Parts: sequence; structure tokens; C-alpha cells
Amino acid sequence: MITPKIYDAYFTALLKGDRQACIEIVESLLDEGVEIISLYHHLFEKALYEVGALWERNQISVAKEHLVTAMTESLLNMVYPHLFKTKPTGEKAVISCAANEYHQVGGKMVADILATAGWDTYFLGANTPTEQMLAFIEETRPDMLGLSLSIYFNLPALKREIEAVNSVFPNLDIIIGGQAFKWGEVPSLNTFKNLTYIPSLEDLKTDLGES
Repeated sequence: MITPKIYDAYFTALLKGDRQACIEIVESLLDEGVEIISLYHHLFEKALYEVGALWERNQISVAKEHLVTAMTESLLNMVYPHLFKTKPTGEKAVISCAANEYHQVGGKMVADILATAGWDTYFLGANTPTEQMLAFIEETRPDMLGLSLSIYFNLPALKREIEAVNSVFPNLDIIIGGQAFKWGEVPSLNTFKNLTYIPSLEDLKTDLGES
């Protein structure tokens, strides 16, 4: 269980750049058998959102925010051996960041949560060009596409990407999420076909029927 005390210890170590302390906390939680969704939602996602808020208020530097992001990505690798314990569903998902979007941790966590639910996932990472993403979708024929957006000002790029996907793959289900939507869903996106806004990793789990 991720108690407030554990979270505070983790967050303090994260801001200090104390990688070893963070590793020990994550290792301890994994050894205790904490659910992956709980680890991601109540530790990693919560801490990243809090760090993002500190950065927006100019209470930490861009360098510190980048350090925290890099450390979190390395901690995600510790979870990888625990992801594939669920029977495969046969469903496939492509997860990518919107064009011009360089924050990829959220998308990686979405791909991992889908993997724990038995999905076969393809994570394309940051700033994947739209035409190359479309080619990959054509090649893999996924059941769902997930697009992550962290910076609100990249919303026009996300819209263009969704338009392109709808044009070429009109029946493909699309999920979107990320810190760019922290004030709520963007109404202008409601006109797109087969599009679902996922506010958090916990909401993703609920949508997958894993609650």
C-alpha cells in the first residue's frame, strides 16, 4: 500500500535527485506485491503532476523537471518484468505522443497499463511524425490508438493528427489524455469519431473493465 508517508519519502527523494532512495522505495513496493496501476497512479503519476505544478509556478527549474522525468523513466524499467502476468487478450494498441510533443512518460505508462491487462502494445515514443505513425498503424492494424499530450499549446498538432487518423482509419478507436487536459476535456475535440478522453491512469483501468 502506498501510504502518504511512503509517497512523501519518494517525492522528497525524487526532487533531491536521490535515485538510489527512489529505487529502494519502488523495489520495496514491488516486493510487497503492490498493484502496478496503484504504483503508476498513486506514485509516479501523482509525483509527476506535482512536479509539473511546481514548474508552472517557477518553484523549480526546467533542469530539475527534466531530471525528475528522466529518473521516473528509469524507474518504469524496474516494473517491466512484472507487466506480462495476464493472459493475452489478442487486442493490440499503438500508443504515441502527439507530433511536437516530447514528454513521453505518460504515454509509456498507458502502454504499460494496457500490457498488464493483456494487450499487445506498441509504444512509439515522443514526437512521432504523423505520416510515420499512420504507416505503422497500417502495418500493425491495432484495435486502439492512444495519443498523449502534455503541453496545451500542442493541441493544434493533436487535432491535425486525429483528423489524419479519422481520414485514413475511420473505425479506429482513439483515446487521448495527458497533463494538457488537467482542466478537463477540450470541447472542440468532441466532434471527432471514436474518440475517448481518459483523465487518468485509474480511469483507463476502469474503462478496460479491470476495476
